[in-house]
Amino acid sequence: MNRLWVRISLTFVGVVFFVIAIPITIVLTSAVFAGAFDNQPAGLVSSDGEAARPRPLFEDASESHPVFDFLHFFAFVALLGAAVGVLSTRGLTAPLNKLVEAAKAVGAKNLSRRVDVKGTDEIKAVAQAFNEMAAELEKAETLRTNLLNDVAHELRTPITVIQGSLRAILDDVYEMDKAEIARLYDQTRHLSRLVDDLRELAQAEANQLPLNLTSVNVEDWVQGTAAAFRPISAEKNVTVLVEVLSQPPQIMADQARLTQCLHNLLNNALQHTPAGGTIAIRVDPAPDALFLRVQDTGEGIEAQHLPYIFDRFYRPDLARSRQAGGTGLGLAITRSYVEAHGGTIEVASEGPGKGTTFTIQLRGVPNLCCDYSDT
Repeated sequence: MNRLWVRISLTFVGVVFFVIAIPITIVLTSAVFAGAFDNQPAGLVSSDGEAARPRPLFEDASESHPVFDFLHFFAFVALLGAAVGVLSTRGLTAPLNKLVEAAKAVGAKNLSRRVDVKGTDEIKAVAQAFNEMAAELEKAETLRTNLLNDVAHELRTPITVIQGSLRAILDDVYEMDKAEIARLYDQTRHLSRLVDDLRELAQAEANQLPLNLTSVNVEDWVQGTAAAFRPISAEKNVTVLVEVLSQPPQIMADQARLTQCLHNLLNNALQHTPAGGTIAIRVDPAPDALFLRVQDTGEGIEAQHLPYIFDRFYRPDLARSRQAGGTGLGLAITRSYVEAHGGTIEVASEGPGKGTTFTIQLRGVPNLCCDYSDT
């Protein structure tokens, strides 16, 4: 049998018998050549003139002899050692058999299968690695399933609108005028935007997002982005402020990607900031990092929603988000773009009605080529 426990058992038994055979051979040889005679030296003549005959070693089986005692003892030791070896090797390989069964279960899509972490240190390490792998696979499968469900849900609304409108036109419910064409065109734009966002997000999460790194003047970039955003915020009577705490550095980054990140954060802040509110953009450079904060005086976020804000399609306020026409991917894309630059993004809020602060931290200044000299 080509089984590990059989091979180990046979090896163990072989070693036991080999170790026992050596002293047995020595004892038997000594008994033949040095003992087991009738208390007469070999070659001597007896009193009747005949040569002394040595007593056979196995002449009387009923007579106890030290050699027999020795053989019995070592036979018992050999059998005991073989039994212990077989049991120990079975116990050693039992966790491996369970690992095989668990691996087959995972291969059959039972991703919840886990194994007990026990045995030798090496087997424990393998079992722990297997459980971690299974957990990651289960998490990835859950994310994949949720993503498919979310995408299907997001696509259903515009497709339903388009199908309903076209059916109404075919049934002569209303004419296909420019206003209706424009409404259908808006739905197709929403679909196109959703597909583009999903593609960009998939590239970013697969570390395949192309970055066009150029030298970016942080202060000019932030001021320009805020200036472009002010006409939109003015319509809602929301003030946009820019505060640069000290001379920001020049960084090597993809300005278009970072601009989209800032736009996503500003749009999110504008959606949740009532008229008369304020959105502040703060730039805080440090020796080994660059902090960019977008803080609003809007609705705030409840604590239970904070851990999921950057998840795909997550909407703390579903009705408002859909009314605003978003795809639910803006913050997820923002996080992916920031992480593609080697940075991090965090969100903080003290609760409803107390505003929200998003903080982008770009670290690892060697990759960002920060230069604190005046430009």
